[in-house]
Order: sequence, then structure tokens, then C-alpha cells
Amino acid sequence: MKKIILIFCICLTGVLADTKHDEYLKSFSYEERKAMKIGKVELSVLLEEKKAQLVDIRFKEEYEAWHMPASINIPLNELPMRLNELDKSKTIVTACPHKDRAIMARTFLKLKGYDARYLKDGLIGLAEYWRGDNAREFIEEYKK
Repeated sequence: MKKIILIFCICLTGVLADTKHDEYLKSFSYEERKAMKIGKVELSVLLEEKKAQLVDIRFKEEYEAWHMPASINIPLNELPMRLNELDKSKTIVTACPHKDRAIMARTFLKLKGYDARYLKDGLIGLAEYWRGDNAREFIEEYKK
């Protein structure tokens, strides 16, 4: 009997996940397309105001090679097991160099009930923005 209940629960979870995904896609609009993205300037402001959490979803080795000081590393393939590291009171911004993994992570988080966006400029665009005076100003504000 326990096995039957377990199988039923697993099947029901899959159906509910599919239903959430289906509903999200059915309700997708131009407004949602715009809302799912965030630019480097807006992200910088939200980070300074402590209203966002930047999640670098690249593999550990990529993160160790270089990363942004305001980010935490949760690789895409570890995200489902590490949701407890995210602050639900903040906008979660997913990022990677070229946006592909960030978009997948953002969609996953959105379906899990998070206020999530992806960095449309990618980490490379953010690194370009945080050079020179911008880097100094950001770090000074962020550390307050």
C-alpha cells in the first residue's frame, strides 16, 4: 500500500509541475517577457539597496576562475537541491556569461514561486559595466 501511495504522489507531483508550466506558458505575455529580464544598471541599484540576490549559475570551476563579488554560486544542476540558500524576500537574479543557463534557472525559480529575473547583459556585460569608477562606486555602496 505504501508503494502505491508513493507512486501516486510522484505521479501527482509530475502532473502539478506540468500544470504550473503549462499555465505559465499560456499566460506568457509581452509584459512577462519584459519583466523576466534585468539590466546591469538596475541590478546594480537593487544590489546596493539589498533588494536583490545575484546567483551565478555556472559550474563551480567556472565560478572559481572568475566571478562577481556580489554573487553566490549555485550551479544550474544543483539549483533544485539548494533553494534554501535563496532569500525569498529579494529578487533573485540569475546570471551566466551568455544568458542560456540563466534563462533556464530563472524559469525554474519562477515556477517555484520566486520573484526571479535573469541578467540580460550576462556576466560579461556586468563585468564591463563594473570597471574603473563604476567598480569603485559599486563596492563602496554595496559594503554599506
